Amino acid sequence: MLVPTYEYECEKCRRVFEVRQRISEPALTTCDQCGGAVRRLLSAAPFILKGEGWYVTDYPSEARKKAREAEKSTVGTADKSARSSDTAAAGKTDSAPKPESKATENSSTSAPSAKTDVK
Repeated sequence: MLVPTYEYECEKCRRVFEVRQRISEPALTTCDQCGGAVRRLLSAAPFILKGEGWYVTDYPSEARKKAREAEKSTVGTADKSARSSDTAAAGKTDSAPKPESKATENSSTSAPSAKTDVK
């Protein structure tokens, strides 16, 4: 069972000391050295790092997660737009209308034109 450590300050001798107490135990009221009144101090909770430590990337915040997702989507969008512009440029050169030769326009044996007006 984990027993918390409480910090006390004596009002008479101004000594600050720590005492390990169960949560269910009553708070101390007198200093064990001078007999003066003591008060419990608020202190930051201690924490223990085990192993080889931790890194910022281990537990990212929500803001960091959103920023990472935004970076991924921006990079993905840039790649898609680059690919689509390359495809469009390639498509323009391939789909450009080719000039017809005058010999086929005047020829009476040529096949009918594939162009039709659809309304």
